[in-house]
Amino acid sequence: MKRLAGLSALALVISSTSGCGWLWGEEGYFRDRGSDYLEANQTAPMQLPPDVATAKRLDPLLPIPRNVADDNVKGEFEVPRPLPLAATAQDSDFSLQKSGESRWVLARRAPAEVWPAARQFFEDNGFRIAEERPQTGEFSTTWQRFDELSGSMAKRLGSAASSADSETRVRVRIEPGVQRNTSEVYVVSAERPAGSTSNVEFPERSVNTGVDSVLVDEMLASMTRSAEKGGSVSLLAARDFDTPSRVSLSEDGSGNPVLNLGADLDRAWSSVGRALEQGDWRIEDINRSLGLYYINLAEKAEKKDDEPGFFGKLLGSAPSEEEREARAERYQVRLSKVGDSVQVTVEKNINTVAPADVARRVLTVIQDNLG
Repeated sequence: MKRLAGLSALALVISSTSGCGWLWGEEGYFRDRGSDYLEANQTAPMQLPPDVATAKRLDPLLPIPRNVADDNVKGEFEVPRPLPLAATAQDSDFSLQKSGESRWVLARRAPAEVWPAARQFFEDNGFRIAEERPQTGEFSTTWQRFDELSGSMAKRLGSAASSADSETRVRVRIEPGVQRNTSEVYVVSAERPAGSTSNVEFPERSVNTGVDSVLVDEMLASMTRSAEKGGSVSLLAARDFDTPSRVSLSEDGSGNPVLNLGADLDRAWSSVGRALEQGDWRIEDINRSLGLYYINLAEKAEKKDDEPGFFGKLLGSAPSEEEREARAERYQVRLSKVGDSVQVTVEKNINTVAPADVARRVLTVIQDNLG
């Protein structure tokens, strides 16, 4: 019925090309809406709950142009064209992300491709690699004074550190991003007085925000330059980045399917996420702290090229939001640490396990896509 209505509308458009006043005129469907916002009512800014400690700044999506002096002005107004964005900003595979005082690099590349670029940046600037685990996307440097680093890096870090007469070491963590084939690169440093032998542990979150910000900014610039020249791929990271040592599908005491992974929680989280991305469903959300992936079995993975065109929408090929919600099959994939391994289960919600056939189907796909 919906397609019939779309075809009727299309026929009406074609048959009316000789007289398009109703289509393009002042009262037409495609009339100029440039001044419509002058009739809109202003609402109060969005307020966050008081218990939210930190959040990203909420900027207006459609700000009013600055040269509108009076919101009571009537009549026609020509909306100024937006300033063009730099092409390099749109085409870059690397961008800086911020949340409060936290800063990290978002890369539109797989972790295996980001790993060598991040590692090369630190080696080029005089850092000595103390430990590296490409399978989990981590490496750290030794304790070093700033004057042991390259000239420009030593100068910038020395001015950003709490004391120029100190030693620092750095830990870099590369995690798979939320979207397919993306990565997030986090940098955290530890600092101690020069000559000290105390073993200062890496903090969970950035404490030396000045030092960490300099490192993130410089690494972003280095990765961008490397990408323009054609980056390399770490074959070791690509082959064994997060593959568990063993994978087995079994059942718990109640007969519910369970996937057992021989890996630590960080490595299992990465490998399960990668396996889910290859499945024939959509990942709608994730919650790293709870170890949850939220999937919708009724929807395919989103692809930019799948967006229907004008006539596709007119003919009703794109389902409505109501239709999507009506057919949704939402489940959550949970990762739980059990001893030296990780168990992966499928739930309908926090209080209800998924039907055994559904859970087995999802876990089987994860198992097949691991490795």
